[in-house]
Amino acid sequence: MAVTASCSVRMPEQSNDYRVVVFGAGGVGKSSLVLRFVKGTFRESYIPTIEDTYRQVISCNKNICTLQITDTTGSHQFPAMQRLSISKGHAFILVYSVTSKQSLEELKPIWEVIREMKGADLATIPVMLVGNKCDEVENREVAASEGEAEANRWGCNFMETSAKTNHNVKELFQELLNMEKNRNISLDLGGKKSGRQKIPGPNKLKEKCSVM
Repeated sequence: MAVTASCSVRMPEQSNDYRVVVFGAGGVGKSSLVLRFVKGTFRESYIPTIEDTYRQVISCNKNICTLQITDTTGSHQFPAMQRLSISKGHAFILVYSVTSKQSLEELKPIWEVIREMKGADLATIPVMLVGNKCDEVENREVAASEGEAEANRWGCNFMETSAKTNHNVKELFQELLNMEKNRNISLDLGGKKSGRQKIPGPNKLKEKCSVM
C-alpha cells in the first residue's frame, strides 16, 4: 500500500523587504506618525499597541519590494518581541514626546539593546531620534537642542515632528531612507529622484531616495 507523506513547508522570508521598526514609550505618538505617513490620517484618541505592521510597495535597486513598518508596543512587558523586531530591522525610528522628558529617558535602554544586537553593523544602519508632538508648545519639556544633543551622543540623526499637524512626517521617512547606504530606495516605483528638503541634524548623508 502506498503511503503519502505530507508536511508543511515554511516559505522563506522575502529578502527584498525593507523593514523599519518604530520604538518609543506608550503615548508618544508612534502609531500616529505611522498612520499619518501610510494613510494620511490622524486620530486624537490613544489606543495602546501590541504590535502592528504596515506595508507599502517601493522601489529598491530598481526592483519592486516592500517597505515594512513595524509599530511596536510601548510596554516593557514583551522583551522577546522587542529583540525579534530589532534582529529583523534594517532601520529604526526612536520616538519620544517633547512634552515628556521621561519618554526620552525610556528610549535609552532600547538604544542599548539595538547597539548590543547590531554591533559593528550599527554604523551602516539608519537610526533617527524623533521628538514628536512639537506642536504642543506650551507643554514642552524637552528642547530641540536637548534632543539633538542626545542624538549626537548616540551617533544618530535627529528630527522633530508633529503627527497632528503633519509637520516633518513625510520628511522623517524620506530622510531615514536617504540614510540607507547599501540600497538605492525610492517610494516612487519609477525610481525617479526628486529634490530633498534640507533637514537640520547631525550626520548628514548622501541623498539616496525620494518620497513622492
